[in-house]
Amino acid sequence: MPPVAAARANPFVQASFVMSAAKLDQLPQDNVPELAFVGRSNSGKSSALNMLCQKKALARVSKTPGRTQLINLFEVPGARLIDLPGYGFAKVPGAVRQDWGRLIGGYLATRGNLALLIVIMDIRHPLTDLDEQMLDWAKAANRPCHVLLTKADKLSKGAANSTLLLQRTALRRWGEGFTVQLFSSHNALGVEEARTAIGAYIASTSDGQ
Repeated sequence: MPPVAAARANPFVQASFVMSAAKLDQLPQDNVPELAFVGRSNSGKSSALNMLCQKKALARVSKTPGRTQLINLFEVPGARLIDLPGYGFAKVPGAVRQDWGRLIGGYLATRGNLALLIVIMDIRHPLTDLDEQMLDWAKAANRPCHVLLTKADKLSKGAANSTLLLQRTALRRWGEGFTVQLFSSHNALGVEEARTAIGAYIASTSDGQ
């Protein structure tokens, strides 16, 4: 597919790195809607972002979970994609975890640009205590969430679909605006579905500006 046609079919291919921020006051001061990717450090968050944007190295994929310590910003037409530091990885120093917690928590609590949370969960270990805390916060802040059950290729088709149904039922606890799907960066399962779901928020927020 020619580059122009590919970009029209998938605006995420136009994603480009903007900046990394170690502090909240370094973030752009504007009204561009932001779609934030958040999840446990070993949930496949960076791989999911790379797959959605068809760029192998857009977001850094580390062999050491918990390595990303910054808020990374990527621009797409009409919005920004935000790669937040992973949470819940125990093998980093406590002081570092606290710094990350303040950075993530501050962004989620105060960033008016935030339009959607894309919550990444390993399908083999969904809805951990920390994931539930994230969803609780999102509900309290009236922020919609789209959950990607990553690494779905690690389960059989039947087991993956059963887990999806269970998680769809579990998400009813948080009410409307909380959706879930299967996803795999390995075999591209659910990639187009995710692009459609996330792209709808880009379209709706851009129209509202």
